[in-house]
Amino acid sequence: MVTAGEHNAITDVPGIRVGNATRTGGGALTGTTVVLLPEGSLATVDVRGGAPATRETAALDPRYGGRAVPAIVLTGGSSYGLAAADGVQAWLGTDDPLVPAAALFDLGRGGDFALRPTPAFGVEAASAATAASFGCGNVGAGAGAVNADLKGGLGTASAVLPDGTVVAALAALNAVGSSVDHTTGLPHGLSLGAAGRLRDGEPVGWREFPAAGGDEPTEPPPTGGNPLNTVIGVVATTARLSPSDLYRLANAGQDGLALAVRPAHGLFDGDTVFSVSTGTAETDPEAVVAAAAEVFARALVHGLLAAESVTTTAGHLVAYRERYPRTAAGYRR
Repeated sequence: MVTAGEHNAITDVPGIRVGNATRTGGGALTGTTVVLLPEGSLATVDVRGGAPATRETAALDPRYGGRAVPAIVLTGGSSYGLAAADGVQAWLGTDDPLVPAAALFDLGRGGDFALRPTPAFGVEAASAATAASFGCGNVGAGAGAVNADLKGGLGTASAVLPDGTVVAALAALNAVGSSVDHTTGLPHGLSLGAAGRLRDGEPVGWREFPAAGGDEPTEPPPTGGNPLNTVIGVVATTARLSPSDLYRLANAGQDGLALAVRPAHGLFDGDTVFSVSTGTAETDPEAVVAAAAEVFARALVHGLLAAESVTTTAGHLVAYRERYPRTAAGYRR
């Protein structure tokens, strides 16, 4: 049976630490998330959509089997925000460390287009990194994230396979596509076949929480808004994987994105999923890849449910928990 890990987070993979730097108020609504990896971790990446903002992804070309990296940066600020990786590179203090990064579009969501992550964000997030529970929702790369007509956010999830292998994900939900079924008020990604097998706080039987009592189904979100978005994230495992299976792990993360966001991988998205193997466990790679799609989808749903409403000079971003309070109340992290 698949269960969630101790923290139901990417930090359930031993050696992984996560830290956030967040700026809100005064025209700012943005942030940076840093994932610090144990020595020897191999990473590659799958970039989809037509408008990515990334750094060092060419160095992770899956044709060459991935590369050992000490950290991965997820950040707001679009391409400007990639500067946060400079701070992480300096903070690491080693000779020319490879620090891949991906950015999402949140420019101007706090009211001031010029307020975006700098190298100082990377230093702050790396310095705050912890192997225990960390903040989700309106923090780090999720601070300025949106999801169609709702507030997006940073989310995480994990799964432990029967042999003890851990598969986990961290993702920032920032998509023009919706993560909510507007006929029921329920998030996409929770109707996964594995959902009923999960325990340790994971939702079971979501149809027990119908859209009622203030959760009336709504019309689909309006189209024609700002199409500049992008979902970014990391899926990690303790499994020792071949180069091809490591790339398939990133592919599976993108599959999980498509389960939780509809539509996904659009022309103006830059959906980017890094995959990481710490290589400490021998297991069936097929089981790892299958779990990765579900855990990435859960991480995105957790980001949606953890997000809080925000009012800035640019307008009001309503959270799922405010739009669908009864359904959200049935969620137990």
